Amino acid sequence: MATKQDFTEAEWKALVKGLVGSGMLVSMSDRDLSDSFGEASAMAKYIAGQHVAASNELVRDVTNRPGNPFGFTSSPDKVRTETLEALGQAIAALSAKAPDDLQPYRDIVLGVSHAVAAAKGGGESAIETQMIEQITEALGTA
Repeated sequence: MATKQDFTEAEWKALVKGLVGSGMLVSMSDRDLSDSFGEASAMAKYIAGQHVAASNELVRDVTNRPGNPFGFTSSPDKVRTETLEALGQAIAALSAKAPDDLQPYRDIVLGVSHAVAAAKGGGESAIETQMIEQITEALGTA
């Protein structure tokens, strides 16, 4: 299993940006201020939980207080574009350096995406489902 030290700084940033950006992308896709706090909380709890519970060392590393690579004022278009690009870079880095960690990374990215979508209660909206499909495609699992 790979750790943070096995990746360049740019590769590591892509891994983190892909993870956090996926949660943000799903949240921003169906904007409702009253839901934003619950979605942010769901994302934080999911990531923190994975840091503690994951059996994969890379997943524990990437979930170790990843921060917000976008800031709170980033536009939805910027988050979408940069997240999908970061996911492509992350998958390329994992494929080349740590293929055994590829599926656990995909799982955590999709997990945080679904956790954010479910935070509103009542299931995923159509636009959230569409965003998760785009994330799935970027992960190479479509």
